[in-house]
Amino acid sequence: MHYVKKIDGEEKIHLQDFDPGNTPKGIKKDDAESKLQALDVELGELQEMLAAAHQNSVLLLLQGTDTSGKDGTIRHVLSNVNPQGCRVESFKEPTQEELDHDFLWRIHKATPAKGILGVFNRSHYEDVLVVRVQKLAPEKVWQRRYEEINHFEKLLADNGTLILKFFLHISSQEQEKRLLAREQDKNKAWKLSASDWENRSQWDEYQSAYEDMLNKCSKPWAPWYIVPANHKWFRNLAIAHTLVEALRPYKEGWEKDLQDRGEKELALLKNIPHP
Repeated sequence: MHYVKKIDGEEKIHLQDFDPGNTPKGIKKDDAESKLQALDVELGELQEMLAAAHQNSVLLLLQGTDTSGKDGTIRHVLSNVNPQGCRVESFKEPTQEELDHDFLWRIHKATPAKGILGVFNRSHYEDVLVVRVQKLAPEKVWQRRYEEINHFEKLLADNGTLILKFFLHISSQEQEKRLLAREQDKNKAWKLSASDWENRSQWDEYQSAYEDMLNKCSKPWAPWYIVPANHKWFRNLAIAHTLVEALRPYKEGWEKDLQDRGEKELALLKNIPHP
């Protein structure tokens, strides 16, 4: 069963065609919790083999509007991952040093090495989202970045990085509900920002920018997945399911490599005197 829409560039999509509140028939919240636990355990096992085999890296990229659940996804989907093999990067407003380089300079430095599951909480796509909507660069500058991003991600993929990009799709009504809830929750007041409400006034502009991002930067080697994210429990299940399904085909190769290495080490041990 596919819980998310995979975009690989073969068709043009329109965000209005995707219901952010959609959930599959027959799956309830209680069922999703147990399914997520099982997927988290399997993901932990796959991540252990990824680290040991040291053949590939994984880049899990999360984009979405404020309150769409990027932090929550990381907390719930990666709950069983060994922190030693995981690296989370969060990209904020660039520093002056970063602005003095090309826009991908700070991103490339943060890409996961072989054996590492890397997570981008926001990413290089901010340079065709907020930069575009807030008019932080001329159109001729951000327009060419789509193709530059495609080349960059192809470089990563050609060097063994498995790229999974998730767009957390929520409705304007759900975002408003979550922002208002934050104002009432003193424990989450630290998450509040005046810019969240300011950005809401440009909701349509951001949706257009997200739509162009999905259409122009979806490739077979770096597909986008549209995740209905109005329901947090389904968002977590959908991403965990998609991630595990993407890694499963590599399991056999990783296991074989580890078995071969184990046999070589055992052969060497036979020639070493034991007490």
